[in-house]
Amino acid sequence: MPKLDAKTKTWCFLLALWWAFLVPASSNADAIPTDSYKLLSEYNPDQSYYPDKLWLKAANPGLLGWSSGKLAAAREFSSQLDTAAVVIIHNGVIVDEWGNPLTRYKCHSMRKSLLNPLFGIYVNAGKIRLDDSLEDLSIDDWNPPLSQQEKQARVVDLLRSRSGIYHVAAYETPKMRAKRPERHSHAPGTYWYYNNWDFNALGTIFEQKTGKGIFEEFQRRIAKPLQMEQFSLGDTEYYFERSKSKHPAYLFRMSARDLARFGLLYLRNGKWIDQQVVPGDWIKVSTSSYSDAQNTHYGYLWWTGKDGRYEAIGFGGQTLMVHPGRQLVIVYRVNTDDPIKRWVSRRKIDKLFGLILEAGPAQTTF
Repeated sequence: MPKLDAKTKTWCFLLALWWAFLVPASSNADAIPTDSYKLLSEYNPDQSYYPDKLWLKAANPGLLGWSSGKLAAAREFSSQLDTAAVVIIHNGVIVDEWGNPLTRYKCHSMRKSLLNPLFGIYVNAGKIRLDDSLEDLSIDDWNPPLSQQEKQARVVDLLRSRSGIYHVAAYETPKMRAKRPERHSHAPGTYWYYNNWDFNALGTIFEQKTGKGIFEEFQRRIAKPLQMEQFSLGDTEYYFERSKSKHPAYLFRMSARDLARFGLLYLRNGKWIDQQVVPGDWIKVSTSSYSDAQNTHYGYLWWTGKDGRYEAIGFGGQTLMVHPGRQLVIVYRVNTDDPIKRWVSRRKIDKLFGLILEAGPAQTTF
C-alpha cells in the first residue's frame, strides 16, 4: 500500500471530520442495538400489545399496515433537522425508530406532563383536593410574597396554568419572562398563561400533601410498573433559583423509548397490561381542553389539540405525541446538551409528524 503524503493525510483527516459532524446521527440505523428489542413477525390487530423488558418491533412496517416508502420520506426529512431520536409506536409495537432512542436527553418542559399521573393517583386516593386554595395549603413565596387574591388560586387552576399568579419563577426561558402578565392583572382561574410558577408550585404541593418525593414516586408508581429500560433517579434533580422563588423546578432526563412507554400508558387510559396504574377518568380529564393556547389548547399539564391527540412538549423541540384515534405514540428528541445550539421549530415538527401520519393506516378508533 503506497504511503500518503502530508497533504493527502490532511485532506483525509478533514474528510473524516466532515463525515462525523455533518452527516446526521439519525441516518445511522446501526446505532440501535438489535438485542434491545424483539422482532414481531405476526401481528393481530385485535390484540393490545405491551412491551415487557424489551419492546416488540415489527419485522417490517407493512406488517402493521404502514408504508415503508413514506416512512423513508419522513426519515429523510428528519435527517435535515437537529434530530437526536424518533420512535413510532402503533398499538404498542415499534413500527420504526432512528437516531439514539436509548440515550437519556433532557426533558425540559415535558417534566410537567410527567408530574400529571402522580397528581391523578393521589387525587383519586383523596390525598390531594383540586379545590383547595393556596391559602388552604399555606403555599406562599418570597420577594415579594403572594397577595390575598393570589392565594385564592386553587390546585386545579395551577394544573390548568390559570392561577393568575405572575410571580418570577425558577427555570423560566427569556420568552416566558417576556410574555408574563403584570402581577394581579387577572384573577385566579380567569386567564391562561403558560406559567412556570404554577408548575413548580405544583411540585411543592405534591410533596407537601403526600410526604413523598416526586422522583421517587415516579420511579415507584410509573417507571417500575412500566419496566422503563433507561430511567434512573440519577437523571433527576431539583433546580432552585432562590433569588426568584422558593419553589424549585423538578427536572428529568429520559430516553425516547421510556417516553414511548409513558405515552403508551396514556394511550391505554392508564392501564398497563392488567394493572390500572393511573385512573382512567383522570387521563380523560387531563387531556381535555380548558384553554385556547398558542394555536392549540391546554388541559392539565398536557397540550391538547385536534383529532383527540395531545402532547408533552419541551424546549428545543422535545415532543411526545399521543393519538388515540390512530393507536399511535410518536416521540421526537433533540440533544440540547450539544454545545452547538440544537433546536427544531414547531412548524418543522408538525411537518415531520404529518409525514409520519401519512405513512400509517387511517384512523381506527376514536
